Amino acid sequence: MSKLIKVLVVEDDDDINNMLCDLLEQNGYKPIPVFSGTEAITCFKSDPANLVLLDLMLPGKSGELVLSDIRSMSQVPVIVITAIASKESIVSILKLGANDYIAKPFDNDELLARIEVQLRQQGNALAENVTHENILTYKELVLNTEQYDAMIGNQSINLSKREFEILMLLMKNPKKVFTKNNLFESIWKQEFICDDNTINVHISNIRSKIGKLRPLDKYIQTVWGIGYKMQE
Repeated sequence: MSKLIKVLVVEDDDDINNMLCDLLEQNGYKPIPVFSGTEAITCFKSDPANLVLLDLMLPGKSGELVLSDIRSMSQVPVIVITAIASKESIVSILKLGANDYIAKPFDNDELLARIEVQLRQQGNALAENVTHENILTYKELVLNTEQYDAMIGNQSINLSKREFEILMLLMKNPKKVFTKNNLFESIWKQEFICDDNTINVHISNIRSKIGKLRPLDKYIQTVWGIGYKMQE
């Protein structure tokens, strides 16, 4: 998993696409450039982005059709970039499911601000959706158990598979104290052979990776003499 937020850049003009990708990279995002509507859908299906910047005038498949296809798969934020800024066109794209739009030519700072707003709203929506079968939340921590994605706010946490599964088990049972035996047998599916170091190293790694993003917050509590649980 990348630590960077992925932004699918759907724009057929090479210069604009390159400019957008450079702008995103300079501001800590991971741009994924595509140059046609057909390519956009293929790319999104294989590697879903965290946000989409979508031009409307595209070869292969129009921006409107791309937006419709993306909405059939995901509620990922979509910001339409359009040279057609009439009231009718704006109303139409918003009704199709766009989250926002910006007219060409656009100000780079305004575009970045709109991206930040959409990602912040996406993070809040995930945090509130605690009943979704694939989403686990605890304080600011959000796990997508289907995609094995871990995030705090809008920042990805680069967890290994074992680290993710340990954190997922703790978050599913936030008030339960898990012994090292419990954790090992649940995650590794093997008999615990008194190898405390395996669990200690994984817990330490999880704490370290979360701590880099939230150094003042504690998410895993050590219950001395017993094991671990989520920090209250």
